[in-house]
Amino acid sequence: MVEFQVYNSMTRQKETFKPRVEGKVGMYVCGVTSYDYSHIGHARAYVAFDVLYRYLKYLGNEVVYVRNFTDVDDKIIRRANEQNEDPKELSGRFCQEFLRDMSDLQCLLPTHQPRVTDHMEQIKDMIAQIISNGCAYAVDGDVYFSVDNFPKYGILSGRKLEDNRAGERVAVDSRKRNPADFALWKAAKPGEPLWDSPWGPGRPGWHIECSAMSAHYLTHTFDIHGGGMDLIFPHHENEIAQSCAACSESKVNYWMHNGFVTANDEKMSKSLGNFFTIRQVTESYHPLALRYFLLGTHYRSPVNYSISQIDIASEAVFYIYQTLQDFEDTLSALKQESEANSKTSRISQAAQVSIEKIKECITKLHNECETKLGDDLQTQPILNAALLEALRFMNNSVTTLKKKQQRQQQLATVDSLIGLKEEVVKVLDVLGLHSSSTYTEVLQQLKDKALKRALLTEDDILHSIEERNLLRKNKEFLKGDEIRRSYGKKGIAIMDVGNGSIWRPCVPVVQEEQQAVPLPQENLSTPAQQENPPLPAEK
Repeated sequence: MVEFQVYNSMTRQKETFKPRVEGKVGMYVCGVTSYDYSHIGHARAYVAFDVLYRYLKYLGNEVVYVRNFTDVDDKIIRRANEQNEDPKELSGRFCQEFLRDMSDLQCLLPTHQPRVTDHMEQIKDMIAQIISNGCAYAVDGDVYFSVDNFPKYGILSGRKLEDNRAGERVAVDSRKRNPADFALWKAAKPGEPLWDSPWGPGRPGWHIECSAMSAHYLTHTFDIHGGGMDLIFPHHENEIAQSCAACSESKVNYWMHNGFVTANDEKMSKSLGNFFTIRQVTESYHPLALRYFLLGTHYRSPVNYSISQIDIASEAVFYIYQTLQDFEDTLSALKQESEANSKTSRISQAAQVSIEKIKECITKLHNECETKLGDDLQTQPILNAALLEALRFMNNSVTTLKKKQQRQQQLATVDSLIGLKEEVVKVLDVLGLHSSSTYTEVLQQLKDKALKRALLTEDDILHSIEERNLLRKNKEFLKGDEIRRSYGKKGIAIMDVGNGSIWRPCVPVVQEEQQAVPLPQENLSTPAQQENPPLPAEK
């Protein structure tokens, strides 16, 4: 059994994860308020919890994953009024856009995706129970939670009631018994969606919806509740208060929160012009590049989005899929020959040594994956070390397999190498980086995105390659080198292979003193993660 350590925001320490029922896990993650396209902060949260979902399943658990949609809210109503659109239709449209973004990012569908408007009865029942238990009161059609009647208020955030100064986030309401009291039910206002209730027509407050829906799908006691760190207070703090006030046995065993996203070292803000939606990023970069970038930082740490970092991530994804493609092409050509050969030949001692090395590589990758993910979902060491080492091994193996020397020894290792590829794919699948598309399709998609960023067509590049080949033939190497350099600045690497040239996406070459450079100029090389000198002049 693999021990899984998670950081519990409630206890502020790592703990060994033990589900309430062995082999079964209940997980609730707060979803989006669907009034606009989702931004990369949302991507950060849902990619992180998608990895958690995948890893829990990898460990053999049956997981019930609930992620909600807030489809009635002040922001939704305001946006619908601005666009002269029905709030429900606007919200429904952006729910679908969100699902498209999640699909692009390879996030698995949760078990349940409840919407607030479909769970009004559960919400009203919970509010009624809280009132009955003396922790809420109605006034003029509104219902407020009474924080004074819940002594444990602040248990998650560590905030004290005197720290919650009224008027900073919400306008002071003189009808409240305590300025920190929060709305469970809001009385209807003209032009707003409304539902009948024992306290008059209206709609639910933001916090109560998650308490009601998590209880409906997972009961009052379940394993994991997740969301961004910005939700710790007031949203999750209020959830705890509501749920416990409605049912004294209510408990979440593990609270997990992901870190913030900044853009160019500043807080994302539309006013600063550094606010990016998922759709804006994936218009220019493959969604896998965005996912890889997000996994390159531990989920609880802040992550800084920048073009240079997404360029590096994009190049790394290209390297992964180029390696898989070359490996598959080479092995498929040799597998039939290997099967015929195994019937008549014994495995040599040298071949056995090679097989043992391959097995060691498989075991190391497997153990590193489980060790790092088992330590509070550390994805970054897997990408930067364990996976990279296995990919290098695969590339070296391809180079060896293409040589004609010691043919019998090479053929004997084919089955073991297939096992290595399967282990790499398994790791990529747990990380959500293994696409359902073919390797060829993903590579072409990455190329298409690079062309779009460079404002070029493939014909432009092929024409320049022909021009460059002619210059080299005439020994005009400096001019040929300038063509290569000019494309390097646009994120296109032109490389000489045999008697011809090929191209692939790369990190754009910038000024020498600020360079974030592409992969070295071999066809199968490792992604550059640091500064390097500019491309060398041709000889």
